[in-house]
Amino acid sequence: MRKLLLVSAFVMMIAAVGAQNVQLHYDMGKDRGYLTSTVEMFRPDKTGNTFFFIDFDYGVGDVKGVSLSYFEIARVFTLGKSPFGWHGEYNGGFGQFKASPFNGAYTINNAWLTGVDYSWNASDFSKGFSLKALYKNIRQKHDASFQLTGVWYVNMAGGKVSFTGFADFWREDNVFGQNETKFVFLSEPQLWYNFNKNFAAGGEVELSSNFAGMEGFKVMPTLGLKYTF
Repeated sequence: MRKLLLVSAFVMMIAAVGAQNVQLHYDMGKDRGYLTSTVEMFRPDKTGNTFFFIDFDYGVGDVKGVSLSYFEIARVFTLGKSPFGWHGEYNGGFGQFKASPFNGAYTINNAWLTGVDYSWNASDFSKGFSLKALYKNIRQKHDASFQLTGVWYVNMAGGKVSFTGFADFWREDNVFGQNETKFVFLSEPQLWYNFNKNFAAGGEVELSSNFAGMEGFKVMPTLGLKYTF
């Protein structure tokens, strides 16, 4: 109940500032079973587009309240009337853990990215995608790395069903016991049923490899609700 009260207060706060959409997911992955809220905005304009999202995890382990926060913001400036653009991005975050008798806090390394974006949209904006080839600087870890990103959306059944998501592949060294890995993959395809222009239900499947302290390939589904302002 405390989790639900915290999330309800958070959603009401975000509604006041007019974010594009708010999502609430229940993570059903193995040994997870917690809530994640997402605030997301995508806004095109005459010179390109701006995108950001904020994720909060609630109640992981023995943590009461927010156990992880993560922020990402990106800007694309289109190059004339071409489908190409310049992409700039920042992401980072922090978290805390409590699993008696141990507790502590950690940061998610700040990362800065820049590179080339190619975007395509159907004339009726029923579907579209973006491909990005990016230089990546991960603070205190990699001065020179790379990331390849794909983003897509498809609206089906007269707009009643939306299939959206992204896939990232990047260079980052991680150590898991005696094993060292050099690459990370993360994708989060989402499927939504849109009851109306504001309210949707569905969820996502997080597909990852060597991500967030987990070695190897993982599949973690969620159930979610989304409200679009």
